[in-house]
Amino acid sequence: MAEIAGLVFPLFGLILLGYLTARITKQPAEAMGWLNTFIIYVALPCLFFKLLSKTPIEKLTSWEFITTNVSTTFVIFLIVYAIARLLVKATTPEATIQGLAGAYGNIGYMGPGIALLTFGEAAAVPLALIFCFENVLHFIVAPTMMALSGGKERHVAALLGQIAKKVFLHPFIIATIVGVAAAIIEFTPPTPIERLIDYLAQAAAPCALFAMGVTLALRPLKRVPVELTFIIPFNLVVHPVLMYLSLSWFGDFDPIWVYTAVLLAALPTATNVFVIAQQYGVWVERASATILLTTMLSVLTVTLLLYAMTTGLMPADLFVG
Repeated sequence: MAEIAGLVFPLFGLILLGYLTARITKQPAEAMGWLNTFIIYVALPCLFFKLLSKTPIEKLTSWEFITTNVSTTFVIFLIVYAIARLLVKATTPEATIQGLAGAYGNIGYMGPGIALLTFGEAAAVPLALIFCFENVLHFIVAPTMMALSGGKERHVAALLGQIAKKVFLHPFIIATIVGVAAAIIEFTPPTPIERLIDYLAQAAAPCALFAMGVTLALRPLKRVPVELTFIIPFNLVVHPVLMYLSLSWFGDFDPIWVYTAVLLAALPTATNVFVIAQQYGVWVERASATILLTTMLSVLTVTLLLYAMTTGLMPADLFVG
């Protein structure tokens, strides 16, 4: 347990520091602007480029792994969406945000920090692949479902253009594409540039986790939405369990890849769900509450998962033997 505490404490400790700092200094939300810009447009793209550019190209084309991972996440979205529509009579936009809250883990801010600290650079490739393709999935699902809700009339061409813009102009996706291209041609940046990229990549995870804590402090919990009775179990328990079963059943993957995918599936609701809710003016306050509560509860669930992984209680392939 001492080893698990050593893994978990720095991660959630950084989130807690961000939360406490925001509560003590009482800076306005606008003060986060440049830190978020640094994380999204500079630090995390450098991290993904660094990890991918040094990876053998054959590892970057693991389509069976990618397909299994993305399909599992999409199934979680569909189940939560259906529950929201059928049981709580949510509208299509509301059910879409709730589905994303159940399936869209914090793979951008928490993912790199927790996966790399736990499994080292062996987790870099599955981390980058999951991040890239799951974000493409979410960038496609959100605008498509909102358009289908009938709230806005939009031509198919305009919708496709919006989706393509969100996908291909996102800094993380651009960094992934450039990193893969560098791996294909075996390109190594000049030493001064490579060192700069290293410095920026090292800053990515700590800054992202700190920023997440600040963001949580700026959105205090006013009430607990009833929808969390099914969103939280799917987000923190069902998603990682289904991911584990899917990867064990459908492929013979590297244990680190399996553990990384399951760990990312177990992460709390992404802050981007709040951003999407705000963008469409749907379920905004409740999205904020979902992020806060799933993050708090994930301290326990992620700790237990890491304990199971690192002590052998959870074999990398359930169906071996």
